[in-house]
Amino acid sequence: MKPLGMELLFKSWAESASRLVAVAAGRDSADLVIHAGKLVNVQSREVLDWQVAVAAGRFAYVGPDASHCIGPDTRVIDAEGRYLIPGLCDGHMHIESGMLTPAEFAAAVIPHGTTTMFTDPHEIANVLGLAGVRMMHDEALMQPINIYTQMPSCAPSAPGLETTGFEISAEDVVEAMAWPGIIGLGEMMNFPGVINGDPQMLAEMAATMNAGKTVGGHYASPDKGIPFSAYVAGGAADDHEGTAEADAIARVRNGMRSMMRLGSAWYDVESQITAVTEKGLDPRNFILCTDDCMAGTLVNDGHMNRVVRHTIDCGCDPLVALQMATINTATHFGLERELGSITPGRRADMILTSDLKTLPIEEVIARGQTVAKDGKITVDCPHYDWPEAARKTVRMGKVLTEDDFAIAAPGGANLVKAKVIGVVENQAPTQALTAELPVVDGIVAGKDDTYQIALVERHRATGDVTNGFVSGFGYQGRMAMASTVAHDSHHMIVVGTDRAMMAQAANRLGDVGGGVTVWKDGAELALVELPIAGLMSDSPAAEVAAKADQMVRAMEACGCTLNNAYMQHSLLALVVIPSLRISDLGLVDVDKFELTDLFEENA
Repeated sequence: MKPLGMELLFKSWAESASRLVAVAAGRDSADLVIHAGKLVNVQSREVLDWQVAVAAGRFAYVGPDASHCIGPDTRVIDAEGRYLIPGLCDGHMHIESGMLTPAEFAAAVIPHGTTTMFTDPHEIANVLGLAGVRMMHDEALMQPINIYTQMPSCAPSAPGLETTGFEISAEDVVEAMAWPGIIGLGEMMNFPGVINGDPQMLAEMAATMNAGKTVGGHYASPDKGIPFSAYVAGGAADDHEGTAEADAIARVRNGMRSMMRLGSAWYDVESQITAVTEKGLDPRNFILCTDDCMAGTLVNDGHMNRVVRHTIDCGCDPLVALQMATINTATHFGLERELGSITPGRRADMILTSDLKTLPIEEVIARGQTVAKDGKITVDCPHYDWPEAARKTVRMGKVLTEDDFAIAAPGGANLVKAKVIGVVENQAPTQALTAELPVVDGIVAGKDDTYQIALVERHRATGDVTNGFVSGFGYQGRMAMASTVAHDSHHMIVVGTDRAMMAQAANRLGDVGGGVTVWKDGAELALVELPIAGLMSDSPAAEVAAKADQMVRAMEACGCTLNNAYMQHSLLALVVIPSLRISDLGLVDVDKFELTDLFEENA
């Protein structure tokens, strides 16, 4: 039998209540007392010269003087005038996007002050189904911080437009709602299904609400009229797909929480925070999140501390920004009595920092124990025993050749008008472009900044390859890039200017069992191995980040200068975000939620 996770071994409030009361009353001594600090109270939005006493991993006393809680075995920390702030919460994120397992992701973010994450493992759900979700859930419960799991709702994300390795059913959702670490339903990406009353989507949301848990939202359409109203009526309680002030306003006016994200490539805080800073909307209905953060961002730039700093730089009051990353998030998931603030009874998750604006993370305490100090983790993050089935997931069916990437011109034309996926820097949506492309020996060729994209089926070993065109990366010369991270179906995306090299890159990932590879002039410049589900590595974050940094440099060597262009690459198959995407079934017009022809007409 596997040992119980740390989350399950941690005592509940009810189990700890008698000791908490005794310590607060002075009849028993605390495990930890912090004095001489400035406590940031996110419940009242004020800074107080208060002290805290911790017992059984929870706050027992929070007030002007905790000296009555100190006994001979009490650890005492002199905060030396520093601020005590609650541990930071990420309201919506995908661990797999960091290319790391839950254990290594936790080890990477703990020194940055993140003590709670609400994760949606729908990436692994598309590859390994409910079994993969359970693996993520179980490793999450083993960690020294709080990692809650949202049961994925949409695998596939858009039925009929893509084929996944596994599918999630309403029965799966019912089963998962009984697991100890499940906090709700992951983002409901199939918004057309909800709007049209799809029985499975409504059943999943009903099962979640019957369990008293939260339904995550994902409404990527710009239409905020009747379709949006229908979607909200379906039960989604939050949404992180907003990119403009009007999006944030529409969501909170309809009773949703507006989740504003700053990930490795998504910069959506600045364009929406004005709903609070300028329009004056109630900030308690706004939550900060990352959505997708690569290992390099975590190691080099930070996690939720980075988001909070950015929000402050965008003109938000520091105390309001902290609320959006602590108590607002906890309240949204029904956990305000459990975490999110430095108040009696809550989990003793807190940070010591010397400045509320620049937010240096000097000491991190989770459940009453120091877990990081001066940027270094001080605890272990246990690993799940990932089975062989989770490490053998790239099944291509055959060795690919350049002929698999050849696009025949229709009707013997010498010039064609093709639909092209247009990449938008720092945004998840793409543009639906067209380009007149030349034909060479009956095969359509790229031109200028338009080159080929292909999706290689890798779950069922069919050997199928879907071809199209993409623009916006700035690639030059002979190159190719392939990745088994291809949200959300997670087949294999290959982009390149040379068909033979595209085949080399794809075959390379088949050989290593998944990851990302970049090729130029017939040679491999970078390789990030992701052996678990073709999505994650259980190596330390610093090692994965170093390889990811090399990947970024390799992309730059091929001419790409976009910020975090890898994230743009990995989302080219995300058929629930407008406007044009690629799937194993063909080119997808997401504005219409239908498959579309690659060629418009002969030029």
